Amino acid sequence: MLSFRDVLNIRSVRRLWLAQLVSIFGDFLAVFAVFSVVTFQMHGTPNQVAMILVAYLTPLAVISPLAGVFVDRWNVKATMIASDVVRGLLVLALLFVRDLNAIYGIFFAMSAVSSFFIPAQSVAVRAVAPAAGLMAVNALMSQAVQGSQIISPAIAGLLVQWLGPNSCFLFDSVSFFFSAGMVMTLAIERAPAAAPSGPRGAGTVLASMRQGFGFIFSHAAISFVMLSMSAGMFAVRCFGALLSVYVRDVLASNAALFGTLNSLIGIGMIAGTQSLHRFAKRIAQQFLVVYGLGGMGLAVLLTALFGRIGTTAVGMLALGFFAAFIMVPSQTLLQQETPHELLGRVSSSLMSLLAISQVVAMFVAGPVAEKAGIRNLYFGSAVMLVSICAVGRVRLRKFKPGSASAGQMETAPEG
Repeated sequence: MLSFRDVLNIRSVRRLWLAQLVSIFGDFLAVFAVFSVVTFQMHGTPNQVAMILVAYLTPLAVISPLAGVFVDRWNVKATMIASDVVRGLLVLALLFVRDLNAIYGIFFAMSAVSSFFIPAQSVAVRAVAPAAGLMAVNALMSQAVQGSQIISPAIAGLLVQWLGPNSCFLFDSVSFFFSAGMVMTLAIERAPAAAPSGPRGAGTVLASMRQGFGFIFSHAAISFVMLSMSAGMFAVRCFGALLSVYVRDVLASNAALFGTLNSLIGIGMIAGTQSLHRFAKRIAQQFLVVYGLGGMGLAVLLTALFGRIGTTAVGMLALGFFAAFIMVPSQTLLQQETPHELLGRVSSSLMSLLAISQVVAMFVAGPVAEKAGIRNLYFGSAVMLVSICAVGRVRLRKFKPGSASAGQMETAPEG
């Protein structure tokens, strides 16, 4: 297994990671600015705040399976560059609007484009990274998100207060163009798959989608991990989407604390990612995902149980720590086990399942929080996460890790 230093010595990996780092940092600035404006300036209700994520997640849920078909056929590099450029132009529209419906529309359009970029990036990682370095590269990509999550909320809070939210939107636009420029310098040796012979059109596209879904549900470990992640994401999103409202109504605080708590999640994720190599030597990747879900459930429970700033801070650190146990191993498992020509479809299918679960959570979270209270919503999220962990631990003992063929099952090592 290659180390972080080993994979960063690979030029293409280093540049792809740098593009991810800058682009994600810009995204966090923009998203934090939007949530701050809607929550603290427009005094949005929990349901209105939740609808921001609904607008962003809906295209990922609906378009992603279709997008994966085309990603497997198109030139990966060109797809990533075009997606960055289009999103860089779309985010500029946030400079001119303060209407909720317009904000929802812009997020919807940006997400539609991201439906093509995200699976293309997964294919690019598989193409530029050696097999022994996939875990390290995925951890680096995850750390780009985590590092941005640590520093961007605090920076965004200051920028919103001193220069206004438009400064965050401008930086995000520039970050997309920077990412496109970095991707232009990459040599991604992966030719698009040949289009199937015979009749073209909707039938061919649907057949390609069925091929991707067929692989997923014939692979025991991947299918169960994907379904577990989707159910877990539902519970996590019920918690995270209304964190700003929790800060305002339960902790009686402001945007500064909201930013700090988000930074603590990032710190926890970096700590979790740094410890993954040690755990991955003894525990199968699918078990790391399941244990991560359970740990996140306990973190949410701690947050909801006491309703104090100190315990919430500890809960955010733990939430980030165990989130790393979900994101990195699941992505590595998917890349290792999926045939290259199906990776776009399989990656986009996972993205779609996660987005669907989050969209459903958004429709549930806002109304439940308004009627039952946000702390009761958090208790429900914690129970769901711990329950998934318990069920997953029992079910995955029957699965043979690392087997790409259907139905191959035996007791899996846990370490």
